[in-house]
Amino acid sequence: MFPVGGVGVMLVGIAVTGLLCAGLATVLARRTGGSWAWSLALLLWSLAAIGFVTLIPADGSPGVVYADQRYYNSCSFDYGGPAPEGFWVLSGGQRLLNVLVFVPSGALLVLVLGRWRSAWWTVPLGLLGLGLVSVGIEATQQVLSRLDRSCDVTDVVDNLTGAGLGVAVGLALLPLVRPWRRGRPRPPQQS
Repeated sequence: MFPVGGVGVMLVGIAVTGLLCAGLATVLARRTGGSWAWSLALLLWSLAAIGFVTLIPADGSPGVVYADQRYYNSCSFDYGGPAPEGFWVLSGGQRLLNVLVFVPSGALLVLVLGRWRSAWWTVPLGLLGLGLVSVGIEATQQVLSRLDRSCDVTDVVDNLTGAGLGVAVGLALLPLVRPWRRGRPRPPQQS
């Protein structure tokens, strides 16, 4: 039996991880500079939020859902289905939500990795990593019938599209955020 679920649980989980990530950013900002520390903390938070939204049952605790009684018994490789037409957050449908939920992660990935000269190859590798996160989510949804979710290749394509759009946004923001800066120099201490 999966003991928790619903939108309230998702929101509490997102809020708690947001506070933890803010604490991490505060600690790291002293060493690395504020823009990079906050970019890293927000990237971690966006990934945690994706996890809560996709791996917590949406309609409350489903109780016991046996593998042979779930709605979909296998992962759908039919592009465009079985995603429902609408979802509670966006009227544009679940596919739009699947794109939008990965945009922040893609943008923040660029802001985190853009600090180093190796970004020309680590950003594409990170984009691949975000695609693997999506594949992992779908595989988890398929294996754990108790989540009462469905596995769909369309979600992976939409998630990767969102991550790619996010990378483009991150590249546009990179000159403005400049994560390679360490922050303002501190005035010398007086004795």
